[in-house]
Amino acid sequence: MKKVIAINGSPRKKWNTATLLNKALEGAASQGAETELIHLYDLKYKGCISCFACKLKDGKSYGKCACKDDLTPIFKKIEQADALILGSPIYLGVATGEMRSFFERLIFPYFVYDENYSSLFDKKIPTGFIYTMNVTEQQMKDSGYNSNLQITEWALKSVFGASESLFVTDTYQFQDYSKYVAPKFNAEGKARRREEEFPKDCEKAFAMGAKFAAGVNIDGIN
Repeated sequence: MKKVIAINGSPRKKWNTATLLNKALEGAASQGAETELIHLYDLKYKGCISCFACKLKDGKSYGKCACKDDLTPIFKKIEQADALILGSPIYLGVATGEMRSFFERLIFPYFVYDENYSSLFDKKIPTGFIYTMNVTEQQMKDSGYNSNLQITEWALKSVFGASESLFVTDTYQFQDYSKYVAPKFNAEGKARRREEEFPKDCEKAFAMGAKFAAGVNIDGIN
């Protein structure tokens, strides 16, 4: 049985990002996969501390993160997984701090400092990243978010063999906009988009999970 793991980089467990990740896992389960959702905000850890133990010649932690904390068992699970799906809201143009710290620790040990940044991950698996954000699709493009997010996709593809992204824009932030100072936004328009577009985004997330679990080819995976 295939195992698909999703990582929630949002502090909220029942809102946009978590909902989409759960839909992706539902898609994977529909193809018979075993699934697990991990919430980063439940864990205690820090980002990369630049000890370079993962790069030390003949070192016992070569290719592995030497730091021992709540991420250690998570990395072992990922090594045994058949697909990995990450999710995060966008805060100030990038993923959350917890996701960034997790990503540093996940990716850097597998990178080899050679001409092609070869990977030490011992197999190829499909990976995905689901982003949620308050800005519209056009604002995302105009603001340059794409450049930052493309680097993440490149890193996932370099290490694991393949990656794709799902951008969910103009999301509904508050359950009651009247309680918050947010005059920039049209609450009715936000609610309408939540009702009309978000279900379509959930369908796309479901399709991602189903595709990964079914073994449908994506870039770099045969």
